[in-house]
Amino acid sequence: MSGGVDSSVVALMLQEQGHDVVGVFMRNGVAGRSSREKSCCSASDARDASMVADRLGIPFYAVDYEREFGELIDHFAAEYRRGRTPNPCVLCNQHLKFGHLFRLADDIGAEMVATGHYARIVAGELHTARDANKDQTYYLFGVEREALRRTLFPLGELTKQQVRERAAERGLSTAEKPESMEICFVTSGDYREVVRARGGGGRPGRFLAADGSVLGVHDGIDAFTVGQRRGLPALGSPHYVAAIDADSGDVTLVPRGGLQRRVLFASGVRWLIDAPPPEQHLPAEVKVRARHAAVAGTVVVTAPGAARVEFDSPVEAITPGQAAVFYRGSQVLGGGWIDGAA
Repeated sequence: MSGGVDSSVVALMLQEQGHDVVGVFMRNGVAGRSSREKSCCSASDARDASMVADRLGIPFYAVDYEREFGELIDHFAAEYRRGRTPNPCVLCNQHLKFGHLFRLADDIGAEMVATGHYARIVAGELHTARDANKDQTYYLFGVEREALRRTLFPLGELTKQQVRERAAERGLSTAEKPESMEICFVTSGDYREVVRARGGGGRPGRFLAADGSVLGVHDGIDAFTVGQRRGLPALGSPHYVAAIDADSGDVTLVPRGGLQRRVLFASGVRWLIDAPPPEQHLPAEVKVRARHAAVAGTVVVTAPGAARVEFDSPVEAITPGQAAVFYRGSQVLGGGWIDGAA
């Protein structure tokens, strides 16, 4: 229970279905420096979750995962220094919510783990939520198949409005609580503060055109991500970040058309189906960002844990460090971490 309306309604729904429910809040040990800087796992969120649990009459525990979250934050900062754009929510689900939380469930004798993710499990397979605007399966590709067999996603058939209505009908204090859309440990809204506090920013360097000509200088690659337009030199026409070289500090800028790629390369690939054999061509729809539409293509396993995706049409801003998630209709097949594109 995060203290938001989604997990509150999950607890409510499970209780109404007759389950014996225990609420767990995961403390990340991060706090804002002022009242305006708020973490989504803050003390006030713990209080909100506790109030809902009290309203429902269920046991509630706040568990300290500061060390585990610290490791996640260190990885986040290191990825920016490598010229990559990390997605910590995927790793949080993989290692914490569907890792450590399951071990806690075992310790207290809980049969199942339920979360407020908008997703569905159909016959043991992960599928997208009915509400496409709220679907969160992009962040869940790294969950172990065995964990899915013990997971409940009660919100998978609902819209956000329906969730709020259920909370209001039962008088839950979180019914109208605003959504937290930012990274939970970036309390100020500027991720660079986190990066620079965890080992310093990325290497300074030059802005280059595609032909290698120098367009300007910058004070650290951690300020940039592939596809970015803001914060770049005025060049007389819109330009975008196309590549980041962590070794030299060079950031290559191109007009928008220069962002298009037809192939991506991924590592750390995990499958939620039986893994295809090497060189088998697997038709799929692939998402390269959580809010991007999936694009038709072919996934080819190139080595254990590695794959190449060949798209049927060009895709913009394929970003190293982000996830590439493979779908067949509503089913999630698996995914991996983008290393590069061509």
